[in-house]
Amino acid sequence: MHIHILGICGTFMGGLAVLAKEAGHRVTGCDANVYPPMSTQLEAQGIELIEGFDPAQLSLEPDLFVIGNVVSRGNPLMEAILDRNLPYVSGPQWLGEHVLARKWVLAVAGTHGKTTTTSMLAWILEDAGYNPGFLVGGVPQNFGISARVTESDFFVIEADEYDTAFFDKRSKFVHYRPRTAILNNLEYDHADIFPDLAAIETQFHHLVRTVPGQGRIVVNGVEESLARVLERGCWSEVEQFGVGDWRESDAAATAAPGKDAFDVWLGDAVQGTVVWDLQGTHNRMNALAAIAAARHVGVPAAQAIESLSRFANVKRRMEVRGVAGGVTVYDDFAHHPTAIQTTLDGLRRRVGDARILAVLEPRSNTMKLGVMKAQLPASLEQADLVFGYGAPAGKDALGWDLAGSLAPLGDKAAAFQDLGTLVQAVRAAAQPGDHVLVMSNGGFGGVHQKLLDALAQGAAR
Repeated sequence: MHIHILGICGTFMGGLAVLAKEAGHRVTGCDANVYPPMSTQLEAQGIELIEGFDPAQLSLEPDLFVIGNVVSRGNPLMEAILDRNLPYVSGPQWLGEHVLARKWVLAVAGTHGKTTTTSMLAWILEDAGYNPGFLVGGVPQNFGISARVTESDFFVIEADEYDTAFFDKRSKFVHYRPRTAILNNLEYDHADIFPDLAAIETQFHHLVRTVPGQGRIVVNGVEESLARVLERGCWSEVEQFGVGDWRESDAAATAAPGKDAFDVWLGDAVQGTVVWDLQGTHNRMNALAAIAAARHVGVPAAQAIESLSRFANVKRRMEVRGVAGGVTVYDDFAHHPTAIQTTLDGLRRRVGDARILAVLEPRSNTMKLGVMKAQLPASLEQADLVFGYGAPAGKDALGWDLAGSLAPLGDKAAAFQDLGTLVQAVRAAAQPGDHVLVMSNGGFGGVHQKLLDALAQGAAR
């Protein structure tokens, strides 16, 4: 089959393209902005990319057009497809029908931690010899790729609650039909498409409705929102983590510097101790979910725990980008206040009393709408200094006053509209031994390397 993907350079659609190519299909695609690193990755797979949405692409005559959710009515190529009554389908539906069908699907859903938990689960199954296929919204460093198809019966997928396409406003995850589903957490997000938390809870219940009676739902027992979801009806086995079935506690032995160690409990019995490089309660919760889900397919908890000791995390999740002038620069995907807070908490646990300089770009759709701006100051309390960036114009421009929102933090916070000015302010403030944590769900104008360059220049003076 020849498929032509509209919106191919997004994280999900790019991963889908790789899976389709590996499955033996001919894959071409287009997007408004075709540039590295996604363009490089796709072209390396032999996937032809076209810049823009010119209706002339109909001359490719694919068997099927696969539509990403970045595409809307008015898109010239999409209008031509509709006018000519050509076959098209959403990305998630194509994935469900052509890759996930007849697989034991393990789906990881939640507002936070999806990418990390999906990566943990895929690694546990890989380390246990299951050779799973997977699709992750990031790059697990144990694999070095974000997606693959295998001959295995098992497929691990990051299950996103964002809508499927302009013609299908259900969440992507309703197309995946998991036998094992992790409900990691649930709070309000995606203010551009969901009016309130109840609307997201409804979508999560749609997911619950697709899990078979012999399937299992692994649910965060601390989250009231998820309790409400299950109260609407549940027809599958349920295991809780955080409270109930699975829980964690500090290990008796002190971990080595930079490491975290915690015991994993199933009921009243300790299953083993995780010792790893990750930090923070949120990552412990992610681990519990992954261990519980892996157990559903037959991986003993003790084996999963041992595998996690070799888990290398995900790119852009507290990833060290470099050290310059004695200052460590990290990259993290955190963009929601809860994720910002848990990321800072994790780094604080790692570095102790050392100074943390938080560099933040609130550029997600929810943040740009200002829905979460009142929560920003509290989420940044663990930082010693805060440098906020709001683009003055363009698609990433904020529609609210970032400086005003950071004002409760007092003199330790400053807002910038020019990236170069921000970089120089960080350079002037940074001292040897500091930790600069950059948080954004975008490329942030390459600020990580700009900071490293500026810090190196400052140290050379």
